[in-house]
Amino acid sequence: MRRFILSLLGVAALAIAAIAVLPSLISSDWVRAELGRQLSAATGSSIAFNGPVNLSAFPYLAVVAEDVTLLAEAEGITAEFAEVSGSVALSSLWSDRLHIKQIALDRPVIVLEEKAADEAASTADRGNETGSGDPLPALVAFLERSAIESVSITSGTFIRRSAEDHEEIVSDVELTLSAPDVDDAFSLSASARVGERSYQTSFTISTLRSLLERQPADVTLTAEADPAPAPGLTSFEASGQVTLNANGSYQIRGGEVEAGEQAFSLNALFVPGERARFLVDLEADRLDLTPFMDVAPETSQTEAPAADTAKPANLQFLAGFDADMSINAAALTLGEISASDVSFSAALKDGELAAELGHIGTDAGSVAAKVSTDVTADDPVFRGRLASTGLDIAKLSVLAGQSVPLSGALTIDAGFAFRGLDAEAIRKTVDLAGTIGLRDAAYTLPGIADETMREVKAKKITARIESLAKPVRVAGRLQWRNKPVDVDLQIPAADTILAGNLVAGGMPLKLQVAMPDANLSLDGKAALPGTYAGKLGFSTADLSAFLAGLGQSGAESIGPLAFNGHVDAGTTSVSFQKATISVNGVEGAGSGSVEFTTPLKIMTALNFDELDLAQLAGAQSPAPQAKASKGAKPADVPLDLSSLRSIDATVQLNAKKLGYGKVFAGPVATSLVVSDGVASLTLPESPFYGGHVVASLKADGSQPEPSIALQVSISGASAAPLLTDMAGFKYLEGALKARFDVTGAGGTTRTLAKSLQGIADVAFSDGAIRGIDIADVYNNLVSLMTTGFKQDDSNATTFTELGASFTIEGGVARTENIKLVGPLVRMSGNGAADLAERTLNFRLEPRLVASLQGQGAEISTDGIGVPVVVEGSFAAPRIYPDLSDLLKNPDAALAKLKDFGLPIDKLPIGDLLNGDGAGAAVKDLLGGTLDKALKDKAFKQEEQQLSIEEIIGGDPAPKPDEAAVEIPPNEEAAKADAPTELPANGTKVPSEEADGPVEGFFKQLLR
Repeated sequence: MRRFILSLLGVAALAIAAIAVLPSLISSDWVRAELGRQLSAATGSSIAFNGPVNLSAFPYLAVVAEDVTLLAEAEGITAEFAEVSGSVALSSLWSDRLHIKQIALDRPVIVLEEKAADEAASTADRGNETGSGDPLPALVAFLERSAIESVSITSGTFIRRSAEDHEEIVSDVELTLSAPDVDDAFSLSASARVGERSYQTSFTISTLRSLLERQPADVTLTAEADPAPAPGLTSFEASGQVTLNANGSYQIRGGEVEAGEQAFSLNALFVPGERARFLVDLEADRLDLTPFMDVAPETSQTEAPAADTAKPANLQFLAGFDADMSINAAALTLGEISASDVSFSAALKDGELAAELGHIGTDAGSVAAKVSTDVTADDPVFRGRLASTGLDIAKLSVLAGQSVPLSGALTIDAGFAFRGLDAEAIRKTVDLAGTIGLRDAAYTLPGIADETMREVKAKKITARIESLAKPVRVAGRLQWRNKPVDVDLQIPAADTILAGNLVAGGMPLKLQVAMPDANLSLDGKAALPGTYAGKLGFSTADLSAFLAGLGQSGAESIGPLAFNGHVDAGTTSVSFQKATISVNGVEGAGSGSVEFTTPLKIMTALNFDELDLAQLAGAQSPAPQAKASKGAKPADVPLDLSSLRSIDATVQLNAKKLGYGKVFAGPVATSLVVSDGVASLTLPESPFYGGHVVASLKADGSQPEPSIALQVSISGASAAPLLTDMAGFKYLEGALKARFDVTGAGGTTRTLAKSLQGIADVAFSDGAIRGIDIADVYNNLVSLMTTGFKQDDSNATTFTELGASFTIEGGVARTENIKLVGPLVRMSGNGAADLAERTLNFRLEPRLVASLQGQGAEISTDGIGVPVVVEGSFAAPRIYPDLSDLLKNPDAALAKLKDFGLPIDKLPIGDLLNGDGAGAAVKDLLGGTLDKALKDKAFKQEEQQLSIEEIIGGDPAPKPDEAAVEIPPNEEAAKADAPTELPANGTKVPSEEADGPVEGFFKQLLR
């Protein structure tokens, strides 16, 4: 380019010289040829005049040539001129000073072909041999002998071509240069269009001679662009004094620069050469960056180039020189944000640009940054780092004119990289690596009045960024409700935050929240103002306590809760699919939806392996005990159905087992409907303990006191496991057919049981009563009278039919029509079962068949009177024969025993009654010890009946050296006739009539 400028100067000089001689020539062809030869030889380029050449001598010496071409092969330059014209003053013919009136280049097209690297290096070497690359000395030397009133270019075009890139075109070039004298002002003004942007510039130097003499010369520079290359840079003005140093450099001191609305003081140094170098120091009292952040002005109406042919903006205009720049501003403003002591520096060397923001202080804290790039690249890549030890978030939000419910310090230590200069390219290519954190932060949750609940604190929480192509991980410990909350959040920032999908597409995230009383996990996509789709997991050991801690209520009967599944949640509803749910330990799976209305509307379809409605409703089993104490009452557990008021639900149930407590039926397919605080469940005919059951249950939680209504019909169920599971009663076997219709109300299980009322019909077939064999009792009655009765669960009274009808009132089921039919025995009876106390009290009256072997008709046992008593708790009842009825008629009893074939004649009755031998000891003891034994030890809990030693002796037999107790005869008779207290087993007091010897014996023996 330097050689090209020198060639143009030579062309101008030779053209003027030619003007003086050419008019005397006759042949125009010779004129064109000779002019081209002379100019080519002088400039080292090939110049040809292909069109007419017109000469004139008056009033000035002038030449006008059309269709002129120039080829500077060494420089890779070709030029075509539609017309070249010039004129000189006539005085130039006799003066040694050339006075150029005008040089005009019309519609020039100048093409620069960039060469390969080795060629360019060779050309540069040749250029360095010829000079410093500074055209000003040559121009000054030319102007010392010349004066130029005007040099102009009209409608010019400059084209730059390279093998690696599209051609660049500078069009509509308009240029005017004026240098009348080295002592006068030098001025240059130009305008051009590059792509869709137009430029205008002007440059003036007060005097060139001052530069030559190394004296300060005033210089001014202005530039304008439309549209602006950057927001706020529509214009640029610079002025100052320039001095030519001894080493050929130019130095500007005391300069002033105005860029847009910004003003700087300027000190600069320009070192010309093949690779020029600039050193610039700018200082400003106040720097306002707000105009630079505004949207760029609208472009002209000319259609923009197609997207596939448009060349991206680059920094290649900086590639031809080196520079060092520093900017210092006492104050900086960006919108509402202000900063102080701003220090910025940049260095450009061999195409590498490095910039550093050394310091920027704000009320919120300070920030430092570095960035570097290769300006020679077509699409520059920027790499840098941003760091801050702590920015006050509250003050930062005030500086930004915003209000956020967050306080604390924001820390940054992150490297970044991006490609391109426009916002869209940066957004698509930006990447980060490092950490962004919060220190001593506090966040206020919106919409919560309780101060203890609405504030979330964080001592330190950090977001670790490996790359924006990877999830950003935020981890740390929060403090909420004075409890620790561990948070682990992963978000893919490149696809969400930078893409702006927080509202539209949503933000993918993975979240783990661990609290002392609950855990939450999310793996899906969330969007503002409050939607989420994806996996959700939540668990708490006690939902009622968790909600109470949040100031909420309505789930008092729900303890452990767990949910895992896919949800689609909005601000007013949520649906879930492929979910597993556990409530109070009851686990199910399925799908459904919930609408956040009052009450909640729930529609679900759930599958269960085992659905325990008692456990689901919050009923708890009593704490296990090593051994139940005598007379201990059943545990009283709170019963709360208030949560039913807060929901309206239709739940389709499929359960392999469905029941209450330990009693289950199944498999079952049914629906649970909750409406107005009432839950209704209808159980269709379902397998049930080897038989079938049909039932309906209503649980009413709409009132302060919960209530239930139960209707059940059972057929063919196995009684033993059913009664064991239902009441812990193990003493009845057979096939059960039953019907129950029961209602009750109460706030606890005990209160509810005491309120039960209704009816029940039960019938057993082909079964047995465990713990006693009635036939065996009669068959061994004499032995029982001497040894006592002991309950044995291996004994059983078999039957073919057993039935009763019950009326339930106040939690007590009563019957008067127990009927048992068996192969050896018939029984009738009555009694009651206390459902609240879980106790039994039944009395059965047996009747035997003609023989104990099971043949013959029924015979009366009134003379013997051995009814069967069933009393005690459901789980451990006492079942025993009541022998006290024998005392009503001992003679008849002996006759009956003899009729049954019992060996009563083998009893040593004479010895027992006459007092001989062992009878004396019996006689001695009958006076009082027997009474005490019958009162205190009859039918003990653990033994169920007294042993023969206890019946006779009352206490263990005395040791041999202990004397027997002597009872006077008069006292003995009185005590023998005295009435006794009722034994614990219900033995009745005998009549007061005089007894014979046998009657007296039975009376004393069996009392």
